[in-house]
Amino acid sequence: MRPYAEVIGDPIAQSKSPIIHGFWLEKLGIDADYRAAHVTAAALPAYIQARRGDADWRGCNVTMPHKQAIMPLLDRLEPLARKVGAVNTVVKASDGALVGRNTDVAGFLEPLKIRLAKPHLFRMGRIIGTGGAARAIVAGLSREGFTLVLAGRNPDKARALLDEIDAGGDHHVAPLDHFASATDFAFDDREGCCDLIVNASPLGMRGQPSLVFDWSHAPPGSIAYDIVTDPLQTEFLQGARAAGFETIDGLSMLMGQAAAAFTYFFGAEPPRDRDAELRERLTA
Repeated sequence: MRPYAEVIGDPIAQSKSPIIHGFWLEKLGIDADYRAAHVTAAALPAYIQARRGDADWRGCNVTMPHKQAIMPLLDRLEPLARKVGAVNTVVKASDGALVGRNTDVAGFLEPLKIRLAKPHLFRMGRIIGTGGAARAIVAGLSREGFTLVLAGRNPDKARALLDEIDAGGDHHVAPLDHFASATDFAFDDREGCCDLIVNASPLGMRGQPSLVFDWSHAPPGSIAYDIVTDPLQTEFLQGARAAGFETIDGLSMLMGQAAAAFTYFFGAEPPRDRDAELRERLTA
């Protein structure tokens, strides 16, 4: 009779979520557990059915490839998850209902909060990827007034995603290889602007193909943001720094989305004043 939550995915061995939640449980002295469970696509319905009857189960985080597939298996969706069209957190409510939530939006925006609190003449985000994480990032940035360029292997899928999440937005699509070759485009004055270059795809992750990005496509003063966490210092981020750009790594989003999920699971705020210590544990 010990409460627990977990992260599910396929594969799952690379997940850092058990370290993050375990660290917070330890620091707060909460008698609970957080685990990782390997769940295949075929086994997902049976997993959900089994957890419904487990009185100790508080919910789960959801990673690839289940963020969309899990939605019809749940009892209800919070409005943001419905808008994004992806669930990364399932919470068992007091009435026993399974509620799908999305904490990826808040997690992605967290390291940008100080910048986004300032007014800008123009905000533009170039996003690579069209999966579940990209959907959350599109939703978050469009809500913050960004004009977006979404690049993917299938431009039609990218356009459908933009139209679904922010139909009235002045957004654009590009093929994935658009950013691979150098450009001589002359960017206009970027003073007062906010430019983001975001890798929202698995490219560059350990065991995946590299992300080929030529930094001549990045306007002066851009911020490079990679959601990949393994390796933490991806070739994408290394290339950005070599080109003189500021970078944000994948742990920033991972810890931000985990913090919201932790509160849902265990009813307590995680000790974010210990983030530096947690980063040391995650990168040891």
